[in-house]
Amino acid sequence: MPTLVLAAGLGTRLKPLTDELPKPLVPIGDKAAIFHALDRTRGHGPVVVNAHHFQDALTAALAVEPLVQISREAELLGTAGGLAHASSLLGEGDVLVWNADMMTALDADALWAAHAGGHASATLAIRPRERGAGNVGVDDLGRIVRLRGERLGGEERRGGEFLGIHVFGRGLRARLPARGCLVGDVYIPLGRAGAVLNAHETTIPFEDVGSLASYLKANLSWLNTRGLTCMVHTQVPAAVDVGEGVILPAGVTVSGAGRLERIVAWPGASVVAPLCDAVVTPRQVVRVREPVAPPGAR
Repeated sequence: MPTLVLAAGLGTRLKPLTDELPKPLVPIGDKAAIFHALDRTRGHGPVVVNAHHFQDALTAALAVEPLVQISREAELLGTAGGLAHASSLLGEGDVLVWNADMMTALDADALWAAHAGGHASATLAIRPRERGAGNVGVDDLGRIVRLRGERLGGEERRGGEFLGIHVFGRGLRARLPARGCLVGDVYIPLGRAGAVLNAHETTIPFEDVGSLASYLKANLSWLNTRGLTCMVHTQVPAAVDVGEGVILPAGVTVSGAGRLERIVAWPGASVVAPLCDAVVTPRQVVRVREPVAPPGAR
């Protein structure tokens, strides 16, 4: 059961953080986002990570994972092109595709089993929603009849959010373009032509680390799922009050006086209190201006 972890994107919506690190290496709690994805996929067969933006940094970070292979892209190929480019490393058969920036405890075995028993060209993990809502529509048989606003035929009974995690069937691999998007350039045209795309519905929480607000929320969710209000692995002066949602790993310097709240600091950063709703890196303090929903809220 080979796995491709998609990690080549530019992370444009997460700028200016991705001017320092590729999005797969931004810290979520106690480790980089990519390692949370690998925790969910490890042990299911060969694992390949595609890399483009800051690919040398990503390759160096993954040196601690000797069983993970890197598919380096000189040019950004998109999700479909990335899968095609990595094909020789993945071997034959169905492929589990997992976005590196999706934080979730989704059971990969359950998704594999759903695909194996579903007789579909592909099986997409979705979070159910009311009919018409989200970027996916599903019929009574669990088939996808709407995808990114495109009607694929059949009557929608409920909506859903695609989690960016799916099983790409072996029968589709010969159709992969050298460059392009799996959803827009493969799934939607195939669905229009009558191919069966199944939904694997799950209520497991997820966080898409796409924007500054969602990045901060993903860290708050990491704390929440562990029953923590904060993570402090460095010295904090007595004049600094550490509030909820604060992550201060080893290597962070804390100074000033006042309260810290909803702060994610990267190793090597200098945090000056008071401060709230910010990401502090070794180079900059990035304020999160958008409202941050509570963990678990959509």
